[in-house]
Amino acid sequence: MSRKTIFIALGAVLVLGALLAYQFRSPAQPAAGQLPATLTIASIAYPHEGKQRYQGQTAIIQQQGWLEAELAKRGVKLIWFPVSTAVGGPVINEGFAGKRIDFASYGDFPAIIAVAGGVDLRLVVPVGRGQNAYVVVRNGVAANSIKDLKGKRIALHRGRPWELPFAKLVEANGLTLSDFRILNINPPASHAALASGDVDAVVLLSDAHLLVEKKVGRIIWSTKQAPQSWKMRAELFGRGDFVDRHPELTQLVADAYVRAQHWASDPARRDEVIDITSRAESPRSVVEAELNEPRVAWKDRYSPLYDDFMVAHYRDAAAYTFDQKLVRTKVDVDKLLDRRFATEALKRLNLQQHWQSATAEAAAR
Repeated sequence: MSRKTIFIALGAVLVLGALLAYQFRSPAQPAAGQLPATLTIASIAYPHEGKQRYQGQTAIIQQQGWLEAELAKRGVKLIWFPVSTAVGGPVINEGFAGKRIDFASYGDFPAIIAVAGGVDLRLVVPVGRGQNAYVVVRNGVAANSIKDLKGKRIALHRGRPWELPFAKLVEANGLTLSDFRILNINPPASHAALASGDVDAVVLLSDAHLLVEKKVGRIIWSTKQAPQSWKMRAELFGRGDFVDRHPELTQLVADAYVRAQHWASDPARRDEVIDITSRAESPRSVVEAELNEPRVAWKDRYSPLYDDFMVAHYRDAAAYTFDQKLVRTKVDVDKLLDRRFATEALKRLNLQQHWQSATAEAAAR
């Protein structure tokens, strides 16, 4: 591995260590029946024009200001905690474990790993039809399918949400992860490793399109070519003890996320939503390339429903993490999926008919 790749990976570790040492000291908890002074939501963020910029519903909620105003009426201050994508899952999990954050918008795999490790989390609001994962091959490598990569070096950040779709691809082709030389490195290091020739392929999310634009590699497969249920998912998760102690505040947070999803689901706002998303690390061309998938209606991208295939996805993810020994305890998905708040938000906002549930059969297409 090149020095540049090593330095990037080490930099991420140092950032993680600093965050854990400073940010995640255990705070004092409010007395029973007393509202907390603050409510903290963590989310992946990117530097842009000197500020940390969020994507998706988080950015929309900030822009609308409704949640902050409603919490302020109750004497609760809303705090947003930005997390780099390079260390997203571990930092958020440590935040939950240390009771420094109350909610987080992040991926399915890290949440399942946290729960299996004894951190009580609840999935409060689902988000849409999932995000695509990609396999990018370095230019000059003669490979057009996953079978062509057998025995080659692949950068895959283990325990991150894009591992499951890659594993499904491997299994569907009669292979196993041991058929490849897997390098467990984070996305920024993966980019550098592919560019320097340290790996032959990488598994990434939409940032795969950046490598194509930079003429570093080419996409040979993505979940756009697979059943929709293969996609990775990122949702709103809440800390179990906070959710149980403060259901009224949890409901406000759920209401805000469903409001944001409703706002974004209007096809007339497509350009505005793309503009908000592209303020972060991904340029507009990358966002548009990710969204270029006709089989998924624009409105469905922001559905907060507990669809059959969404539930099946979490059962599959829980089984995979256990079977692969990424966790020692299999997660109880029924306990993880807390349907109360999104369901109530739809009623409160009169949106019961706005979205239609997708069946498992539809997701298999």
